[in-house]
Amino acid sequence: MDPLRLRPWSADDIGLLQAANTPAMTTHLNGPESDQEVIDRHAKYRRLWREGTARTFVIVDDQGRALGSIAHWGAEWREQPVREAGWFVLPEAQGRGVSSRAIELLIEDVREHRGDARYLTAYPSVDNAASNGVCRHGGFELMGTKTDGFRGADLTFNEWVLDLESLPQSP
Repeated sequence: MDPLRLRPWSADDIGLLQAANTPAMTTHLNGPESDQEVIDRHAKYRRLWREGTARTFVIVDDQGRALGSIAHWGAEWREQPVREAGWFVLPEAQGRGVSSRAIELLIEDVREHRGDARYLTAYPSVDNAASNGVCRHGGFELMGTKTDGFRGADLTFNEWVLDLESLPQSP
């Protein structure tokens, strides 16, 4: 049995966002959000799931413990529809391959729920070696680097893209 699985975000998962909203966990995201922003983000995850425009998951181990979160949502890249991915893993679960396995599971979900999107994108900070490694592990291609505003400051990030149509068919 796979030791990790993804379960849909629930009303009870706000604590996971609060646990991830620390200076250490948000160093590559221009810092923590306010308490109200975390509450709003939690509500947004639930609303977008109901609307069918985003799929946010909790990464859980074989004991049902929440290790982090991973999601994909509709976006635009180079004037075409894509799915964009984002994730985090709590410090106690980092360095164990959790994000790499979670991206594999997420890619399976994206393939089933991608709509007309051909690509899955991800935009980790250029300084976030772990998340950039997850992109490499997931088969994404590095397309370049950009700087844009995020949480009130400039953020320089890598632009990773996975061509969903080039993937082998699922078993």
